[in-house]
Parts: sequence; structure tokens; C-alpha cells
Amino acid sequence: MSEPCLKIVLVTPEIPYNTGAIGRTCVALNLELILIKPYGFSLDEKAVRRAGTDYWKYVHLSEYESWQAFLDERRPLPESLYFFEEHGDQTIYDPDYQQDGYLVFGCESKGLPSEVLNGMEDRTFSLPMLDSRVRSLNLANVATAVVYQAMRTQLGG
Repeated sequence: MSEPCLKIVLVTPEIPYNTGAIGRTCVALNLELILIKPYGFSLDEKAVRRAGTDYWKYVHLSEYESWQAFLDERRPLPESLYFFEEHGDQTIYDPDYQQDGYLVFGCESKGLPSEVLNGMEDRTFSLPMLDSRVRSLNLANVATAVVYQAMRTQLGG
């Protein structure tokens, strides 16, 4: 098995089921899952393990105490960061994703904090929705849609 290249970053996730489901997707595609604290749950909760089923033990997981701690340790280049928000000016179909990029998602109730997004407007993307009655989509669903788009060429698309 190769080392994971593409990474999914969850900033202060709140719902254990979403984190578990995203962890399962990470195992399926050999991606690293990076979690930024604080969480709205404990990683020991049954809901995380239930959503990740018996795959959770295989998740390539990294944790950071804060967004700044993540930046200080990883030192990602700005062009390797892709932020996903409901109101991004571009869609998930616009960027040419780097194979070692970071796909960054915020918490379920508030999205990404302004201190994470400041100065990154040109790196912020959305998943199109055609019906304005829908305020938002489930985080696990969005993350899965984004990662498959980002890996389209690697997966034969």
C-alpha cells in the first residue's frame, strides 16, 4: 500500500458520524485524515467507530490542537490548500488539484472560521446546489464528492 498523498482536513468537526464516514472514505482511497481540535465529540465514541465500522483502525489519522499548530508543523504551500464552503466563489470543478493537496472542511454548524479563510478567497470552493431551498449538504457527502472530483484523473476519470 502506498503512502497517502491527498489529505482531508476537518477543522473542529462536531458530529462523530460524519467524521467516521469520512474516515471510511479515507481508508477506501488511501488518504490521510487530519483533525483540528476542538472536536464536538470524543474519538472514542461509539458513533465514530460505528460510522467507520471496522475500518476506523486503518485510518491514517493526524491530530492538531489548532489550525495554527497544523500550519506551523505541516507548513503547507497556499496553492496546496483547497477550502470548501457553502458560498465559495468557485466550484469544486474549477481547480487543478495537486496530488499532495489538503482538502479543508469546517464544522457542520458554522463552516470554516474567518481566521482560516482570511486571504484565501481565491482558494475557496463550493459544491453547486440547484435548489435554493437547501441551505447546506451533509459534511460527509460533500467531502466524498470533493475527494472523488479531486482524484478523478488518478481514478481513471
